[in-house]
Amino acid sequence: MAKLSLQALLVGLLASSASSALDGSRYLWYTSPATDWETGVLPIGNSRLGGAIFGGGNEVITINEDTLWDGPLQDRIPANGLAALPKVRQMLLANNLTDAGNLVLSQMTPAVSGERQFSYLGNLNLDFGHGSGISNYIRSLDTRQGNSSVSYTFNGVTYTREYVASAPVGVIAARFTASKAGALSVSATFSRVSNILNNVASTSGGVNTVTLQGTSGQSQNPILFTGKARFVPQGGSVSASGGTLSITGATVIDVFIDVETNYRYPTASALAAEVDNKINKAVSQGFQKVHDDAIADSSALLGRANINLGTSPNGIANQPTDQRIKAARSAFNDPQLIVLAWNYGRHLLVASSRDTPAAIDMPPNLQGVWNNATSAPWGGKFTININTEMNLWPAGQTNLIETQLPLFDLLKVAQPRGQEMAQKLYGCNGTVFHHNLDVWGDPAPTDNYTSSTMWPMGATWLVQHMMEQYRFTGDLDFLRNTAYPYLLDISKFLQCYTFTWQGNRVTGPSLSPENTYVVPQGANVAGQQEPMDMAPEMDNQLMRDVMSAIVEAAAALGISSSDANVKAASGFLPLIRTPRIGSYGQILEWRAEYPETDPGHRHLSPLYGLHPSSQFSPLVNGTLSAAAKALLDHRVAGGSGSTGWSRTWLMNQYARLFSGPDVWKHVVAWFATYPTPNLWNTNDGSTFQIDGNFGFTSGVTEMLLQSQTGTVHLLPALPGSNLPVGNVRGLLARGGFEVDIDWQGGGFKSATVTSTRGGQLKLRVADGRSFNVNGVKYNGAISTTAGAKYSITV
Repeated sequence: MAKLSLQALLVGLLASSASSALDGSRYLWYTSPATDWETGVLPIGNSRLGGAIFGGGNEVITINEDTLWDGPLQDRIPANGLAALPKVRQMLLANNLTDAGNLVLSQMTPAVSGERQFSYLGNLNLDFGHGSGISNYIRSLDTRQGNSSVSYTFNGVTYTREYVASAPVGVIAARFTASKAGALSVSATFSRVSNILNNVASTSGGVNTVTLQGTSGQSQNPILFTGKARFVPQGGSVSASGGTLSITGATVIDVFIDVETNYRYPTASALAAEVDNKINKAVSQGFQKVHDDAIADSSALLGRANINLGTSPNGIANQPTDQRIKAARSAFNDPQLIVLAWNYGRHLLVASSRDTPAAIDMPPNLQGVWNNATSAPWGGKFTININTEMNLWPAGQTNLIETQLPLFDLLKVAQPRGQEMAQKLYGCNGTVFHHNLDVWGDPAPTDNYTSSTMWPMGATWLVQHMMEQYRFTGDLDFLRNTAYPYLLDISKFLQCYTFTWQGNRVTGPSLSPENTYVVPQGANVAGQQEPMDMAPEMDNQLMRDVMSAIVEAAAALGISSSDANVKAASGFLPLIRTPRIGSYGQILEWRAEYPETDPGHRHLSPLYGLHPSSQFSPLVNGTLSAAAKALLDHRVAGGSGSTGWSRTWLMNQYARLFSGPDVWKHVVAWFATYPTPNLWNTNDGSTFQIDGNFGFTSGVTEMLLQSQTGTVHLLPALPGSNLPVGNVRGLLARGGFEVDIDWQGGGFKSATVTSTRGGQLKLRVADGRSFNVNGVKYNGAISTTAGAKYSITV
């Protein structure tokens, strides 16, 4: 059904059974409108714009733009931080842990604690006059095309709506239709909670619009924004009064929506012109072309890869999505719902993270690009101690690698701020970010929250995505011009910021996000909970990946090992503290085995080396892999997975340990608590937080294909009898390989690997069983030819 209009599909369904046509692996669909934004709306987007659709008889569409935040850039560099730094380090070295933490919070955190927060334009309210008496209601979202539709009968007339978010034109577009000529009427107006400058409807010159202009509210340098919806009716009459546009007696109404801010268009004239330019272009093309081009564009991305996990029993996949999620809470037996959630994660990624013609694009924040408040939960920021990274985990592996590119735009914005922060807070060259960024790239310590604020390793983690971009694409120009210089800049900071302790270069003050420990005897206030330390294990792993990446990148670029930067990175590597193993065989989280405050903490920070890194892979280091498993099992026994994103990180972690049954256990546990009826991930059963959607898609993919160690590993963590039959098509492995796999009876059947750029292909099947490649027993890495296919059989 590629490129099939949902509008036409749903009209047909009114006369038949919805379950006969809506694929339960592809469509979210419902038999009633959403009544609550967080649990019911259906999200569409073109990366820059997001629309969340209620689908009621009287419609509400919440509209977002990715640079519409709640204020201008702030200077949040702590005035006394640099002077306090050596004092804090002396305290840490002397085991005065409590005093060190207190001094950090009082002197090294900003006077203004918070960064800017993600906001929204407001709601477009569409009153169709359709109250009670609606029948034959269906609304849906196609996760393989990105469009959403609504259809119902009212007073004997069939009404349909179809919504698309167009990346090619840059607008949200909709078409409303009535099956009876002249039966369609609507009153349209924008609404917003506060800081409205102008809210007006107009029919001037035959151009029918509602326009909302607003401000982030500051007296100096606020973010200014304009949102406009233009209505193009077929038939009927149009009038305007105040902020309300009224259309009566139409048969079809097309709507084209855009929002722009002064973040990208600093002058009022440029901002207004851009809104009109985008809408004029869309109107000139007409809805059908905008619609078809938008679907062709998103389908081209979403259609690159797909998975099939078999058919759900007892027809459950034919039920509306909210009923399936309700059933999954208590007794999960719906593999097609896993596929739907996997497809949904990819839809959300394409809808919130695209490389557009704009000079600066934004990656998905904590809510992607969807929010219904002037300040989103947790500020809707780019939280970079796990959440932003998790948002992009599916990009490479599910064949959507270009969706990472907006992250690198944000890093370009943030780098000069991070360089200034490194100088003024730490006295170092290079770049530093702490645990959040905002739309301005503000890298300062954020929220003055004890267990997260003073963590100067955000850039060290984010830059790994640049290396992943190279590993998946082989793009040497990107490596040379973007990734390698950024790696060197972060390396400069690390070489300066770290200090020598027990023969190692260590970080401090730092912490293990967002955990605390109990201060032991003789370390200041014994029994108190503290986060601050030096040499937390995650920092060591992050530094090891940065320095190793410099060596890897230099080799790929033909840079000599005698080059000063390469020598510095190579020389730093053996100075990084190696992982310590604790009393029950676990990776230690801090420099010593402190008593725990939360054995089941939601963050798996000391296990970064297992996932997303490869340092603790069973194929790399069996001892550290076993120690990672010991800590992971301990976390789970203590209740880890208490947030949706944490639960999906557990899926990824156990997949990296090749433990399919454990992955399956956490799949089931995620469905039991975290997804809303519209499949959005939540923090703890409530409050939308998108990272868990992306983490879920990544975790399912990691069961089926891994390549982080340089080996293309087929079905590394298939959960056996829980998913006895299935296939995948079009997944990507690092090194330039596209992978198709089939399995049956809970085990590997066959695969085809296509080499996209030549190079060495190293293979592993399941638990290491023997296999043939093109009919010949596999005995080691194969030199491949670009475009050639390699058939794997057992």
